[in-house]
Parts: sequence; structure tokens; C-alpha cells
Amino acid sequence: MSRISKNSSKNSRIILTSKEKSELIIEGIVTVILLILLNIVVIALSRLVIDDSIVMKNLIFGIKEVLVKTFFNNSFYSLKNVALIFMIIFDFIVLYWRLIRRYRQMQLRHIISELHYIANGNYDHRIPFEIGGDLGRVVESINGLVDSTVEAIEDERRIEKSKDELITNISHDIRTPLTSIIGYLGLIEEKKYSTHEELLKYTHTAYSKAKQMKLLVDDLFEYTKVRQSSTPLSIMTFDLGQLLDQLSVDFELDANKRSMKIEVNATPSPFIMEGDTEKLVRLFNNLISNGLKYGRNGTQICLSAEKIGKEAVIIVKNDGDPIPKEALSQLFDRFYRVEESRSQETGGTGLGLAIAQSIVVLHSGYIYATSDEKWTSFVIHLPLSQTA
Repeated sequence: MSRISKNSSKNSRIILTSKEKSELIIEGIVTVILLILLNIVVIALSRLVIDDSIVMKNLIFGIKEVLVKTFFNNSFYSLKNVALIFMIIFDFIVLYWRLIRRYRQMQLRHIISELHYIANGNYDHRIPFEIGGDLGRVVESINGLVDSTVEAIEDERRIEKSKDELITNISHDIRTPLTSIIGYLGLIEEKKYSTHEELLKYTHTAYSKAKQMKLLVDDLFEYTKVRQSSTPLSIMTFDLGQLLDQLSVDFELDANKRSMKIEVNATPSPFIMEGDTEKLVRLFNNLISNGLKYGRNGTQICLSAEKIGKEAVIIVKNDGDPIPKEALSQLFDRFYRVEESRSQETGGTGLGLAIAQSIVVLHSGYIYATSDEKWTSFVIHLPLSQTA
């Protein structure tokens, strides 16, 4: 039996094998013989009953009289022809029903064969038959179920791959500072230092690496917390303009160290909306920190907010070096960094933007990034009200 993959757009009718055609012919012949025998039996019994019963004769004669007077046709005095026509019609109906029934069974046999073929792991295959009626709907349902199953399998594979990548990235990010901590503490333990200043250098390096590990653990905890759709939000009404102004003040010192300035523009003023301010502060902290760390050769970070319909559209942008187009679609993946060395010199755990996206999703919004020679922008859409 030929197989058609899911990529084939042509459906076909079921083609019976020579054996199945023979079965169908034999079924027809047997049915015809049985019907002939049944007709003979019916005719013989009818004659026997009529010949032995005067009441039946009178009843049949009365029916003939009614039919003749109704249709003004004397041919009704002989009911043999009428009875013969009815018997032939009945025989054809029975023969047709039996052949269709057997044909449906053969169709079902083909469908079951296709289903077994798919169940053996051939998930790129679909039942290709074009059938009407209930069997056609069954075929459509089976193909739909296979599509859903394949999609679920692919999702599971992506999840497993994501888990493996998560473990690999965590292992890398923890092992690097942990190796340094163990190394420098080992030197201290073995007293392999000559001066007090050298001892302080070792302890300072171990302390810095320990802080890096703590930052990673904190980000992992925050990431797993905000990734859960059941995470509760502490909704309150606040002024978004004031929140952005406060954030610009908090980052002013870091911006000055990098010869950058932070500008805020929110309209209208006051800009009243609802949300979990603690999580939103974390969101904007991550975006501003991202701009400061990776906006190389930039001079400013701009925070703007505008009401459009029932949404607040917030843009956090910097005029640093642009992000490559091929990296834009992966920015919000956990542990993804544009620079692939995963160097700690640039700071960060690779979770900041993933956390930011999760916080936006918790607020029923969405976020995306654009980048060109002038601006690298993170555009956030949040509903003004969270009551719904």
C-alpha cells in the first residue's frame, strides 16, 4: 500500500486490492443467490396461504377492486406483476446495502492499516483518503489528532533541549567563579601568600566571585518565580511618570561613570495606571542596566511613555552600538547574550531580559526590541488597568 506523507497536498480515494474486489464480487453473488431463494420461499408460502384460505382470496380480490376503481386500470386484477416489481426493488435495496456495508468495512480496514503505520512512529504520515460521511470525519479527526500529537512531541523536545541548555549555562556560570573562589581560598588555606596585601587581594577576589554567584542565584530565583503564570501580582494605582523619574535618579551615578545621561518623557502628566510596582521596577531596572552595560559608544538612555487607547506604550532606548538583526529574535531567551564568550567582564547573568519579558507577560502585555544605527529600543505595551 502506498504511503503519503503529511507534506503531500493530494488526497486519494481508497483503491481496493484485487483480493478485496474478489471478496466484493463473491459477496454480491452470495447475496443474489440468497435473495432468489428467499423470493422462491416467499412466493411458495404466499400461494399456499392464499389457496388454502377463502378469507385471503376475498381480501385480495377486494384490494384488486379498489385499485381498479381508483386508477381505472384493469391490469390491477393481476397483482403478480406488481408484486414482482416490489420484490425486485426490495432485492436491489438489500443487495446495494450489503455491498455498501462490505465496502465500508474495507475502507475501515484501510484506515486502520494507515493508523497502525502512523502508530509505528511514522508521524510525518497522514491518512490520505478522501471519504465522505462519518468515515471522512473520522479520518479528519485522526489526522488532526496526529498533528496535535506531533506538535506536543516537538514542544516536549524543545522543552528538554531548553532544560539541557539551562543546566549547561548554569553549570558554566557557577563553575567559573566557584573555581576562582576555591583556588584563592586554597592559597589562603595553604598560606601561600607573602604579604598582608596579597592576602587581602586573594580574599577580595574570592568575595567578588561569591557576589557573582549570588547574583546568578538571585536571578534564577526571580526568573523561576515570574515565569509561573500563577504568580500573584500586588496591583496598585501609581504614576508611571514619577516611577520613571525615580529610576533615572537611581541610575544617575552609574550613567555619569559611563559618560551617559538618562532622559525621561512621560505624557500625560500625571500618568496614572495599574500594576505591580515592585515587579515593574525590576523590569525597568533590567532594561536600563542592559542599556548601560551594552550600549557601548552611546551617550544617552531615553525613557518615554505614552497613552495609546487602553495601553501604556513605554520605550527604553539607547544610542549605543546596534544589535545585529540575527540576535534580535533571541534577546529574550534565557542565558542568551549577544557576545557569545559569556564573559563576566560585561556583567549580567543572561537572565535580565528573560525576567523582563516574564514580568510584562504577567501584566498581560508584550515586549519587543528594535535596533538600527541610531537607536536600540525596547518597546513595552502594558494595559492601563489590571482589573480585568
